Amino acid sequence: MPSDPILVAESLDKVFRVGGALFGRRFNAVSDVSLAVAPGETLSIVGESGSGKTSLARMLVGLDRPDAGIIRFHGKPPAGKSGGNGATALGPSRTRLQRRAIQMVFQDPYASLNPRRTILDIVAEPLDVHGLARGPARRQRVEELLDLVGLGPAITSRFPHEFSGGQRQRIGIARALAAEPAVLVCDEPVSALDVSVQAQVVNLLIDLQRKLGLAIVFIAHDLAVVRAMSHRVMVMYMGKVVETGTVAEVLDRPRHPYTQALRASVLDLDPEIARSRRPLLVLGEPPNPVDPPAGCSFHPRCPRATDICRQAVPALREGAGGFAVACVNASTGTE
Repeated sequence: MPSDPILVAESLDKVFRVGGALFGRRFNAVSDVSLAVAPGETLSIVGESGSGKTSLARMLVGLDRPDAGIIRFHGKPPAGKSGGNGATALGPSRTRLQRRAIQMVFQDPYASLNPRRTILDIVAEPLDVHGLARGPARRQRVEELLDLVGLGPAITSRFPHEFSGGQRQRIGIARALAAEPAVLVCDEPVSALDVSVQAQVVNLLIDLQRKLGLAIVFIAHDLAVVRAMSHRVMVMYMGKVVETGTVAEVLDRPRHPYTQALRASVLDLDPEIARSRRPLLVLGEPPNPVDPPAGCSFHPRCPRATDICRQAVPALREGAGGFAVACVNASTGTE
């Protein structure tokens, strides 16, 4: 697998305001997040709802502009002016090639397809926008893409309501591939599907990655899907990265209490492995992002919290085994 990353994000911040312009309050949906993904590699981003995963995904594809930080594609920032606080996003200022190169597969296959357009026009939309094919070549390319995702060319004249959720997600993937991207950002693409269909879509993405050499940023909360899909994993909590590393490091030897709690929440079918794991119980619910706690944002729920956790924000410290963890009381990974 190539080691040079194709997509790099450095120190991204995203701030939102809630409650109106006059009396509203600000909160950091994403805070100082960095990542890199190489061709042929899948980086999965996991965490509870509200952890900042989708906000990060929207910045990577240019739907939102970061308030700080920079996003680089092939080592180069996008052309044009920087955003606020020196931020540069792959947004309106990026080149046509950059807009094509990073495409998104959305979470809800029922809401992401225009119900009034035929499958031909839905999949062909990137071809039209980027001028990639016209006339008979347009239809031929759409049929090729539908065949690539396991749907036949006979469906081009039909409408989205005629298809199941899994089929609609395949259509959404075909639409994303029409732009000939180098990077796919998948925002929980199987969470709205039945379990049996989830496996089919995951296997499709793995197969497409092997055939096309795609880099994939995979947003998810299901660790079983993440394990099947990923090369590396990044865990987010309250907009921050708390742990990152290879699948083996993060899912088999987690060091952060939050990651250990996520893993303990997954039912293990092997009773011996299940008995060998000591579940880590966390307390309560995630704090209000508008009024976050001082120090480590996880400390109100953490059974290992000490005084230093309530005072200082832990830095993301790298270890010798290709992992990084933001916890002053991190375990050794052998529990």
